[in-house]
Amino acid sequence: MRPPLRLGRLARALCLVLLGMGLAACDGARSLPGPSQGVLRIALDSRPTNLDPRFALDANSSRIAQLIFNGLVRYDERSRVAPDLALSWEQPSPTTFIFHLRPGVRFHDGRPLTAEDVVYTYTSLLDPELASPKRGSYRGLQEVTALDSLTVRFTLSAYEAPFLGNLSLGILPRPAPAGDARAREGMRTFPPHADQRQLIGTGPFRFARWVGDDALELRANRDSFEGPPKLAGLLFRVIPEQTVSVLELENGGIDLIQNEVAPDLLPRLRRNPALRVVTGPGTNYSYFGFNFTDPILRRWEVRAAIAHAIDRRSIIRHLLRGLAEPATGLLSPLNWAYDGEVATYPYDPARARALLDAAGFPDPDGAGPAPRFRLHYKTTQNDLRQRIALVLQEELAEIGIELQVRFFEWGTFFADIARGNFQLYTLTWVGVRDPDIYYYTMHSASEPPQGANRGRYRSAPLDLLLERGRAAGTLEERRAIYSEVQRLVAAELPYVSLWYSTNIAVMRTTVQGFRLHPAGDFMSLREVELRAD
Repeated sequence: MRPPLRLGRLARALCLVLLGMGLAACDGARSLPGPSQGVLRIALDSRPTNLDPRFALDANSSRIAQLIFNGLVRYDERSRVAPDLALSWEQPSPTTFIFHLRPGVRFHDGRPLTAEDVVYTYTSLLDPELASPKRGSYRGLQEVTALDSLTVRFTLSAYEAPFLGNLSLGILPRPAPAGDARAREGMRTFPPHADQRQLIGTGPFRFARWVGDDALELRANRDSFEGPPKLAGLLFRVIPEQTVSVLELENGGIDLIQNEVAPDLLPRLRRNPALRVVTGPGTNYSYFGFNFTDPILRRWEVRAAIAHAIDRRSIIRHLLRGLAEPATGLLSPLNWAYDGEVATYPYDPARARALLDAAGFPDPDGAGPAPRFRLHYKTTQNDLRQRIALVLQEELAEIGIELQVRFFEWGTFFADIARGNFQLYTLTWVGVRDPDIYYYTMHSASEPPQGANRGRYRSAPLDLLLERGRAAGTLEERRAIYSEVQRLVAAELPYVSLWYSTNIAVMRTTVQGFRLHPAGDFMSLREVELRAD
């Protein structure tokens, strides 16, 4: 049963519906810009938790931070490393990288980008007091040095194959000199645990304001080194209820929704002449996560039983309306290191029950209602997630596991998962590009806060493979090693793989130039323009 909406969320939802129908206005909504001001309005299902690139972990935070900040490098649509703030780089030794910055790049407050800003960004990231959750990905970084105003050198303690891609982290301006009042004003919100209202980057859009808790406005950076965006700005509106966001889209209160549309609404949206629906292959990976400190879930037979109990193809067919493909691991078939020749767990309730029997968890009353054991499962209040959770609950009940489902607001849910406060959960990794993500999510040294091994999974053979993958010198060596990684992970089941999502965007026909990115990024928004109705 869906949990009741709190009064505040219900009031906001009603407000949004009435606004979309042109029947009422709510406090704060009158001040929101729209297409007449050249502002594109985009729906988000949850509030970004932190826009600072050193802390942005959830999908919405990461995607919006990419619009505000630039890294030294970036990933293109085929997950290849390309120049961004760096014009070029060289690697004089396996442990040394030298980057040459673009001249003339300025931060949103007018200050020029220099090598000192790059040094500040990475030294602050490594500062234990800052407690960045991304620090673990840079543990091999020994020193960052400005050689001159536009040249910076990175020195590693040992060669790391994924290091270059990790330099896509957004660059922040260094703290202002003591006597520079204008710079101090521009920097007053750093470090990021303070107010985020004036985050400063070099990206195509600059942070403008939060409008309460439900809207975030960015304005075009007319001085962007890549040229100004075609839009005057972006307005991200937080609308947790998918039915409400769809009503807003249909009635002109929203211009674009990406990946947050209930699949069963798509036929109706495709029939609407004012809307356009586009789909494309995606790399986003949904999975079932376990807590390995739990004595039940530590048993491989239990995890394998759960894997065999889930009818992925039925969920994809009926709930996702075919807009996904069964997953075999973190890397999708679009990734250069993908290997699909791994163990899989087809839907087989009889096999699942036999595994639980073998693990010492017999069914106490056969086909009766008493469970073998109970597990707590956490997910969000998203409509589709709730429906998927109820199907999972029924499927696990079929093999004698009572799944006690709890629904949470996104921020609360994500905080619990990051802290390891769960038995079972489902989540989606977005923007999977380099196979080193296995190190970040599954190496024993990557338990929070050093990484995202939230389930505290430990495997000495996997640790060794992941360390070899980081040290491999060629793409061919890395591909061979990560093939072994994928086979080992599929066999040991730290995750149960669910599916790779198909990307979906629904937009008003006035939106021109939007392109889907396989990782679901928003980078094509700099090319988008709005035409008159």
